[in-house]
Amino acid sequence: MQRRQWWATLALTAIATVTTAAYASAAQGSYPNAPITMIVPFAAGSGTDAVARAVGQKLGERLQQPVIVDNRAGANAQIAAGLVAKAKPDGYTLFMTTNTSHSANPWLVKSLKYDPIKDFTPIARVGELPFALAVHPSVPADSVQALIDYAKANPGKLSYATPNSTSLVASETLRFLSKTDIVGVPYKSSPQALTDLMGNQVQMYVVDLGSGWSMLKTDRVRTLAVTAAKGSKILPNVPPIGKTLSGFDITSWNGIFAPAGTPPEVVNKINGALQAVLADEAVQKQLEQIGFEVWPTKTPQEFTQYVSEQLAYWGRLVKQADIPAQ
Repeated sequence: MQRRQWWATLALTAIATVTTAAYASAAQGSYPNAPITMIVPFAAGSGTDAVARAVGQKLGERLQQPVIVDNRAGANAQIAAGLVAKAKPDGYTLFMTTNTSHSANPWLVKSLKYDPIKDFTPIARVGELPFALAVHPSVPADSVQALIDYAKANPGKLSYATPNSTSLVASETLRFLSKTDIVGVPYKSSPQALTDLMGNQVQMYVVDLGSGWSMLKTDRVRTLAVTAAKGSKILPNVPPIGKTLSGFDITSWNGIFAPAGTPPEVVNKINGALQAVLADEAVQKQLEQIGFEVWPTKTPQEFTQYVSEQLAYWGRLVKQADIPAQ
């Protein structure tokens, strides 16, 4: 009798194990079956927010679940990154972020509370938000070289706005490579920096096209160059800073991550849907209207390598320009 009971218990246990595994497999295979949250580390109205909303809507259509954008601005992307790093790795929390959280912060923040490599699963690079060097019209310079010459002839007279990590690193790199005395002025937001540039409270600003696109098309500022060595498709007639200062190449990239430990099949499904979204010419044109250039990686592995390379590259930039961590 005891032997029969033992076999019956064993059989029931085996059935329960198989049933649980099958249920888990089915649940995972049905991803997604609930709304997805896409956390953005910057405020509504920012360039990254605009990209997240445009891409998120189309991604939701592909995955047949709504993608809800959740803005968690503050501490230069640290708050949002910390939330995502601690989120459940089930594919229902995504992170639309930039080089700020994953390339710059590890070198600019002394006590970073997340690891940009260990705490996240890269899904895909979406593209880049070009940055341009703009000056107030009162500055007598129509090129980067003319700006450098004027700055050298007037040490300490020019100032530049730095509301984000890309503006800071690009401006400090320009100052270092050109050996000029230009004063940095920190800002909490791009809109205020733009306002002060147009008002001549600061004379220079390395501005992202997402927030500065409409302003750059007016005569209230003068656009001298873009920061990426390859130039910009959106500003084809504006030269790269690297043509004047050899080696200058700073790109503000944008990509989507999930928390570390997210299942590969879920990551691949999101990546596949995202590739289809970014290949859509209508989406590309929509993003181009806000100054964003679609430039996706094809696989999560390719994006993983890119993130690692950018982390090392930004480390070299920060050390070269001797920018202290705060």
